[in-house]
Amino acid sequence: MSEPAVPRHVLLDTSVLIDYPEVHQTLPEDAEAAISAISLAELAAGVHATKDAVRKAQRQLQLQWVVRSFAPLPFDDETALVYGSLGLLVEQIGRKPRRRVADLQIAATALQHALPLYTRNPDDFKGLGPLLNVIPV
Repeated sequence: MSEPAVPRHVLLDTSVLIDYPEVHQTLPEDAEAAISAISLAELAAGVHATKDAVRKAQRQLQLQWVVRSFAPLPFDDETALVYGSLGLLVEQIGRKPRRRVADLQIAATALQHALPLYTRNPDDFKGLGPLLNVIPV
């Protein structure tokens, strides 16, 4: 029996970008990876979230590498409509969508573009399983 086909086009969650040196070997070898513009925003905010100069510099260098390495998919009007639907799914399992805004926006980006979502934090996407292909790495 042959193994299931590994998707070539994938979306990387912010957690994968943060831990990329540790996890890149677990990604499909010929994967064409993209990121959500939301991940780019999270990383940019992360640069300013620390007062430690060394950590700030490390985060800035990582952000610059991400910008050079990945094409961000936009959070546009169609993706916003998908995002609205995901909030309902999260509420149905007793979670608060407002606490999951960035995660749900990234999930909506993956769904809008029919991409599997690679993440280090699969629990962040709990309740979306029927719609979203979440792949823990």
